[in-house]
Amino acid sequence: MNLKNVYFVIGTSYAGKSTIVKNLAKKHNGIALEENYHDEKLPELDSKVFPGLTYTRDLQDWHEFIRRTPEEYVTWLNNTKKECEIVELQILEELLAKPENQEKKIFVDTNISIETLHKISDTKHVLVLLSDPEISIHRFFDRPDPEKQFLYQLMLEEPDPQAALDNYREILTRICSKECYDELENSGFPVIYRDENRMQEETVRLAEEILGISGRAGGIRQNHTK
Repeated sequence: MNLKNVYFVIGTSYAGKSTIVKNLAKKHNGIALEENYHDEKLPELDSKVFPGLTYTRDLQDWHEFIRRTPEEYVTWLNNTKKECEIVELQILEELLAKPENQEKKIFVDTNISIETLHKISDTKHVLVLLSDPEISIHRFFDRPDPEKQFLYQLMLEEPDPQAALDNYREILTRICSKECYDELENSGFPVIYRDENRMQEETVRLAEEILGISGRAGGIRQNHTK
């Protein structure tokens, strides 16, 4: 694939990945592949080949999803990310094969691993967004998107809602661990840290400078930018 116009965004929860992808695509008349864009392929996936991705597709009772132990959840998530990478690259390949997309910039909120991104891309096409792990954990259900509110309501329906919430907080603690944060921070790709005092437009300009798509020379020279 020719990935010269493809820009990947990875990072932690609550760091603004979805927002920056949408804003950059809108500003540059590009294409936004937003969070979980692999879902478009979900109906056609073979559960034997993609057991992680199809787990939620074939789930009969969503309460089972939140009742898993942190160990079970993290194992499922790690395996599912590997499956997502396969599907996401397939979608990207199909998208790039269309003549009308040849010159368009494509901004991707992705599950593709750091290792793979180093093989297929470079530091001018991958951006890491990070937020304080504590914010990711404790403000997870403050976000209005339907998926998170759906999970929150499921926990409130449990016989012991507090135990269900505590179990999920432990899941989030493991997902948003310092080890995971450090891996992203030291990935070798440029980083933008979440700043509550920075406007969305400022973050877009910062991302443009880092990725070299703003039309301005120079700019950010450091790997880590606050």
